[in-house]
Amino acid sequence: MTDTMLAARMHNVAEKMRLEQLPVPKPGLGEVRVRVHAVNIVPNLSNILENWTTWFPGSPLPTLPAVFGLDPAGVVEEVGDGVIDWKPGDRVYVNPGRYCQSCESCRNGDLINCSSYAFSGYFGFTPTSVKLLDRYPGGLAECMLAPAYSLVRLPDNLDFNAAARFGYLGTMYSALKKVNAGPGKTILVNGVSGTLGLSAALLAPAMGLTTLYGTARNRELLESVAELVPGRLRVHSLLDGPVDTWILEQTGGRGVDIYIDALGPGADHETFREGMRSLRRGGVCVDIGAIMGDLAIDIHRMMDQQLSLIGSAWSTPGECQELADMVAAGTLDLSPLEHRVYRLADVNEAIGGIANRNGGFSNFIVSPVA
Repeated sequence: MTDTMLAARMHNVAEKMRLEQLPVPKPGLGEVRVRVHAVNIVPNLSNILENWTTWFPGSPLPTLPAVFGLDPAGVVEEVGDGVIDWKPGDRVYVNPGRYCQSCESCRNGDLINCSSYAFSGYFGFTPTSVKLLDRYPGGLAECMLAPAYSLVRLPDNLDFNAAARFGYLGTMYSALKKVNAGPGKTILVNGVSGTLGLSAALLAPAMGLTTLYGTARNRELLESVAELVPGRLRVHSLLDGPVDTWILEQTGGRGVDIYIDALGPGADHETFREGMRSLRRGGVCVDIGAIMGDLAIDIHRMMDQQLSLIGSAWSTPGECQELADMVAAGTLDLSPLEHRVYRLADVNEAIGGIANRNGGFSNFIVSPVA
């Protein structure tokens, strides 16, 4: 083991990452060092690196220069003092959620609402997130430091490339769990062909989802998504008319029980509103796609129809462990993912190339061991 490792760091906003030799991190109390095998390059990463400080100045980036890389998977290489359940050689996914363990929310077990909650290798949610961001750099390096609480044990039938997709897969899974999605519930997913939205189709067999409606623009891609769950998923192109008109036709005027919005920051606000108008009385909308800006919604209708709108930002390590267990049991099939693997030296090419992807089927991976 050498004293240094190769890492990709961003020095200034909107600049390309630079490959550098950095000291190999030493795990402290309750921490592990992971040898990184795969990091998922999420579609929003280029926006984070180029526009985040302008778009969302209240949500800080780590102190630059910094190592990014949101969704890593690899092998535990060394454990620090106080680590009980993990040992060198364990195959893991590293959930990027970081929390302080001392604020009121953390002390009440509400960890994802930590007052300093941060995404390691990505961004923080409050001004006090920076300390956690700086303590725990991301996965675009040969090794990374992680708190033991963030680890997810991987079964032998789950490869690192697929495991590195757990961030976006887990985001959909957590949203569906929050609204008790299951057999008999009707579910609309806006953006079903994207990296987030595709997860609903992948999760349908494992969660017993029986009636799904999905929207996107690309008709051909929509048909490919529908083939993942034949007979359960009906699809509609946004080019073929309003979402709410289509849903009311499909449901005989009733509407859907659950609406998951997986559209990204640049999405048209009207499409979101159409999804809201697709809800039945008592229905619930969960936003996971981070549509951006002030959105005009008919609040009076929400009151009269007893509708709910909630945000769901991520998933817990425990929820990600459930995903891994589903894969182990054979109920969650991630084989439809199309892995495109880049060397760490080609990280900038990977980030730039993600614009040319086959919707959510493409899984862009940077592998420091390639």
